[in-house]
Amino acid sequence: MSAANPVLHESINQTLVDQLTSAVLVLDKNLHVCFANAAADAIFSGSSRRLLGAPLDSHLRYSSFDLTLLRNIALNQQSISDSDVSWVFHDGKSIAIELNASIAAFKGLDSAILVELRQVDLIRRLNQEQAQQHQREAAQQLVRGLAHEIKNPLGGIRGAAQLLNAELQAPEQREFTQLIMAQSDRLRNLVDRLLGPNRPSARSYQNIHAVLQQVLDVIGVNKPANLTISKDYDPSLPDLYISADQIEQVFLNLISNAMDALDQQLGERQIVVRTRVSHQETIYGKRYRQCALICVQDNGPGIPSELKDTLFYPLVTGREGGTGLGLSIAQSLIHQHAGKIEVSSRPGHTEFTAVLPYLDNATGETTTPGAAS
Repeated sequence: MSAANPVLHESINQTLVDQLTSAVLVLDKNLHVCFANAAADAIFSGSSRRLLGAPLDSHLRYSSFDLTLLRNIALNQQSISDSDVSWVFHDGKSIAIELNASIAAFKGLDSAILVELRQVDLIRRLNQEQAQQHQREAAQQLVRGLAHEIKNPLGGIRGAAQLLNAELQAPEQREFTQLIMAQSDRLRNLVDRLLGPNRPSARSYQNIHAVLQQVLDVIGVNKPANLTISKDYDPSLPDLYISADQIEQVFLNLISNAMDALDQQLGERQIVVRTRVSHQETIYGKRYRQCALICVQDNGPGIPSELKDTLFYPLVTGREGGTGLGLSIAQSLIHQHAGKIEVSSRPGHTEFTAVLPYLDNATGETTTPGAAS
């Protein structure tokens, strides 16, 4: 049996650490990076040389996890775990990670902190997609049941009020029957909006930027003077086979929601409308070669945590006086175009991204963008 080779042992250890899919960082008691494996280099989009010696927080613009808590590990000899950490780097890249930190002992380094990171963006997106699909299906079943129970008696109430209105002579008495009819019509319209369109609208190849401009023209009529809406468009974006009216309604709802979120915002209010092309996107388990990404971003306070899990349910709203129908309708209309809506939110930055696949007008299958005019 051969004797242990210290050099070989160290080489194997380094190789094993670099082959881990989890990122590994070793920090000193001042939270300076002393070691980073290959997976950590990939997360930070840099090299170990740039990472080493610098404070961990210097590489981040934003962290939902308070990094100063890592100091308690060395002081209290306790480990810390957080399965829902959001990091934003200085280049604007954001990731979701699971973080585990514990005390470690290394030769020549007292009170070291071992930090293990696992990127969970893809898992998070799949979970969000499944949750939205379940929300949409549950909402549709709920609304269909309510529509049947509401619309039938509502029609009888309106009919009776209409007959009574024809019999009454005094204008002051007719005011009450007209009020009943008006409120019955309002409730019926509300139910119809919850149910969504009865039939698909006519579709054609449309320039999404022209559709967005229609939305911005409508929004611009009531836009506050201290609100800036900027456009960040990819001019090469091919035309989409869509219902222009329905997609216009989607972004009218999304941008209106962003404006509402900024209503109480102090200081600068900003909304950015962004378009990009994405390749090899998966939507509800189906793979598409190319999709259009249309993003509405605001610098508001973010989505309240208590609303995040029920955001797309109808009648759920965080705004006083809101109907809670905007996002539910937007999701339904995007789903009719085989797409989805993704959401990411943190204080100062909220994004709603509509993902619309390029589909053939006849077969509904994916098509190569650019062929249509």
